[in-house]
Amino acid sequence: MARKRKRNYHELHLNELAPDFEVATISGVIRLSDYRGRWVVLFSHPADFTPVCTSEIVRLAELYQQFRALNCEIIGLSVDSQYTHVAWLDAIRKSCGIKVPFPIIDDQGRKIANKYGMIHPDSSTTCTVRSTFIIDDEGRLRMLQHYPIWVGRSLDEILRVLQAAQTSDREGVALPESWHPGDAAVDLPAEPLAASKNSLSEWFSSIKKDVFARHH
Repeated sequence: MARKRKRNYHELHLNELAPDFEVATISGVIRLSDYRGRWVVLFSHPADFTPVCTSEIVRLAELYQQFRALNCEIIGLSVDSQYTHVAWLDAIRKSCGIKVPFPIIDDQGRKIANKYGMIHPDSSTTCTVRSTFIIDDEGRLRMLQHYPIWVGRSLDEILRVLQAAQTSDREGVALPESWHPGDAAVDLPAEPLAASKNSLSEWFSSIKKDVFARHH
């Protein structure tokens, strides 16, 4: 009978503090806690010089200024070395005309990957899967997402979730399915539903115009 691989990583949960780290990147040494006051998208990819990872990096670079406008920084990670990262990003610049403006972590020792559960214990590979974490300006995890290695993630969806989380925090509203800035938002109930005098249908048809545009 096959032995189960030891689970040597901490299981992360929404709204808990993201594990801190200090690590080398192609842009120098960074510490996650130094980003307090800003939102962060931390993402991992399986390997440099691969087509799916390249498509994701290029799209993130295209969206970078939109993330920055939302007070959000992007940090990448893989288990490749800094030298490989530098060579890969230089190749992207030459072949795609895209300069990648955010740091990519050299996690050859898999220290951060194990902290964040980026290497799944039942997988046949020790590469990082396509993990994405949105961390708010207080250092708390607001989104955890894992894609299989062979399936590219939607970077536009990550931007949408960031916009939604910030809008929900600021306005005290809930956001319905496929919400985008400018769409209607749902009022949160002023009291527990069980104690509400209004019918359930009256409550969840209570919507108001989103005010995201007033702030951006």
